[in-house]
Amino acid sequence: MSEDLQAEGAAAAGEGRHARVVLVDDHRMFRTGVQAEIGRTDVTGVEVVGEAADVDQAVSVINATRPEVVLLDVHLPGGGGVEVLRRCAPLMGAVENPVRFLALSVSDAAEDVIGVIRGGARGYVTKTITGTDLVDSVFRVQEGDAVFSPRLAGFVLDAFASTDAPPVDEDLDRLTQREREVLRLIARGYAYKEIAKQLFISVKTVESHVSAVLRKLQLSNRHELTRWATARRLV
Repeated sequence: MSEDLQAEGAAAAGEGRHARVVLVDDHRMFRTGVQAEIGRTDVTGVEVVGEAADVDQAVSVINATRPEVVLLDVHLPGGGGVEVLRRCAPLMGAVENPVRFLALSVSDAAEDVIGVIRGGARGYVTKTITGTDLVDSVFRVQEGDAVFSPRLAGFVLDAFASTDAPPVDEDLDRLTQREREVLRLIARGYAYKEIAKQLFISVKTVESHVSAVLRKLQLSNRHELTRWATARRLV
């Protein structure tokens, strides 16, 4: 553990800070890395009380543990981070001991940032964040602050403050959350079988979603779909 993180932990301990955290990410190795980096409670003040790899697991673990903060990946099997937020809305809105969410994702796409903030997340940081800054972000979110990686806050300000332009792509709004997930994976070059495995659905269901996406966006094939998604920075 870095000297900076040890210093951050000493400060947290000195202030008596303690945060119970759930890690939600579909990559086990990443969860293990975050746990190792920030989960030494005696040093950082952060206690990892649960982990989850998909939407259903996340909702179950969050309801069972009632953490102060959830570190939430945006792209998850079963409906994505937005679906976790939707299903945990009562916990976020609790008068006493609300559960607060901080998105932690590799994506810095405006659509992803805006989507989870609309869903109720208190902030959004990318996976390039240091352990020291992540610990600090956890405590800030626990206290009710909004936390963003540099430049991402601008997406939110543009989306929610601008009266000149709509905050959401109207074409994208026609798609369901699952259709958006399939769209991203298709645009990234995944085969139907790979998408089915990633999202825990059948190949036939993937085909149905692709057909629906093409119809709603008035596109002819996956190549046009890839260009469409790339132009909107969804890939």
